[in-house]
Amino acid sequence: MSGGSGTAGDRPHRWGALRDSLRSGELGSLPVLLSLASIWLIFASLDEKFLSPRNLSNLGVDIVGTGLIAVGVVFVLLVGEIDLSVGSVSGLAAAVFAVLNVQHGMAEVPAVLVAVALGAAIGAVHGFFFAKVGVPAFVVTLAGLLGWNGLMLYVLGSSGTVNLDDEGLVAMLTSHYFNDVAVAYGVAALGTAGYFLVSFRDARRRIAAGVPARTGGGIAVRTGALGAVTFAAAFVLNRFQGLPLALLIFITVLVGLDHVLRRTTYGRMIFAIGGGVEAARRAGLGVVRVRISVFMVSSTMAAVGGLFLASRVTSASQASGGGNLLMNTIAAAVIGGTSLFGGRGRVWSALLGVLVIQSIASGVALLGIQAAVQYMITGGVLLVAVVIDALSRRAQKAHGRV
Repeated sequence: MSGGSGTAGDRPHRWGALRDSLRSGELGSLPVLLSLASIWLIFASLDEKFLSPRNLSNLGVDIVGTGLIAVGVVFVLLVGEIDLSVGSVSGLAAAVFAVLNVQHGMAEVPAVLVAVALGAAIGAVHGFFFAKVGVPAFVVTLAGLLGWNGLMLYVLGSSGTVNLDDEGLVAMLTSHYFNDVAVAYGVAALGTAGYFLVSFRDARRRIAAGVPARTGGGIAVRTGALGAVTFAAAFVLNRFQGLPLALLIFITVLVGLDHVLRRTTYGRMIFAIGGGVEAARRAGLGVVRVRISVFMVSSTMAAVGGLFLASRVTSASQASGGGNLLMNTIAAAVIGGTSLFGGRGRVWSALLGVLVIQSIASGVALLGIQAAVQYMITGGVLLVAVVIDALSRRAQKAHGRV
């Protein structure tokens, strides 16, 4: 690639471009990465067990259920809307699966498919009332929060709790580990190589089209950083029980949905609608169809996340989908960098945001601090994230980028 050598003469230009991006509000993932690093350093200094392989491995599994739900929330936030029903939908999906499998004898795979399909259908209903009827998303999904929670209680019946098979397929989602060290290192190598090849090919295409592209040096630096992180993670996981199946599934889902958002026509339409509904409509985009679809994605991911949460405790109960799950999923998406104003964010925001939230919960638990402190810290981090989002948007407006 031309200009790919990253010479010394290019460095002032690259630093200048970075400085200009920061001044214009293009902060990327920098704030949340700094926050996450600070949280880990603070808790590690207070308790050395925080960075132990066991705790980090458990952290990697604990983030999956909430993280999957947060991924769906990202899709809705990207079009500038909100989905308040994801907690109730996740609980309902877990309850439907448990009742079908345990009480009615349905095989696990069909029961999982029914639960996930129910989530998609619920999202279609929400999207229809919002996009076609014109009911505000806040009201539609608030009604869903109440209604689907009531249906979950009805499905569970008087028993209130249905225990899952400890050795069943769903239970194994969060209990199975790949003990062979080659698996974790192989996934790290595959992910790093895949990132390099995709980045290199994308740069070649952009250069051929005459548009700005990353230099070869920039790609090499990013690939090296990714490789360092993934191989370090593999090393830590292998020191405990190996690569958790749940974490592998979560990362695979993130990669797939990231491709959908950033490299497909559908993904570009979502960003276009988030940037301006009327402009997208005048451009001939299927605004109604896309709006319905993002709520379907949100509810589908809520159902999948609900199954992982049920797997973690091997049961579905009246508490499923409740507590602070809804707030944590929305907070994870926002803390990770998805804008509340729409049009800006990535599915990786869910991973970063839920890592911050779960790291706080893990550190507080290790130190034996009251849960109230966890809520206060998380609330403070969320407020900072929203303030940064607002200031970033203001800076972008000042530079004509919004």
